[in-house]
Amino acid sequence: MAAAADAGGASNRRKLIEVALPLDAINAASRREKSIRHGHPSTLHLWWARRPLAAARAVIFSQMVDDPSEDPERFPTEESRTRERARLFRLIEELVTWENTTSQVVLERARREILRSWRRTCSENRDHPNAAQLFDPKTLPAFHDPFAGGGALPLEAQRLGLEAHASDLNPVAVLIN
Repeated sequence: MAAAADAGGASNRRKLIEVALPLDAINAASRREKSIRHGHPSTLHLWWARRPLAAARAVIFSQMVDDPSEDPERFPTEESRTRERARLFRLIEELVTWENTTSQVVLERARREILRSWRRTCSENRDHPNAAQLFDPKTLPAFHDPFAGGGALPLEAQRLGLEAHASDLNPVAVLIN
């Protein structure tokens, strides 16, 4: 399947989040995380719309990783794509488990998947007029959250190897981020 091009001429591939996610596992991990009250960032300050770290980690990972259907050379059949998607789902299920929040083994596996998709994107966009600035295969794109609140998204972006930038109107949120 050919990658679509955006208005600026860059090639875009469908990401895992656009196709499917293991929502039951993400929801269960998020519910469990909401009940933790000791040693959790949510105990620092009351956040009315706090995002569970598990959900933030899963969403960021799945928006950075290509869906297997976008790599027909590696996954030529529907069966091979389904197997690869199941493997990625198992990785997400490991990522969202509270006990794995700081597991370098699990996080490194996720970072490798993100980097593999990013390098493929860079390769496909090497002829883009701004390729040197936008598509450096050695540097993942930066993550920006203009309304960071409790900082779940920038924190998880950093854990997944992205350079994170955060801001907020709430001065407590700015201090934490």
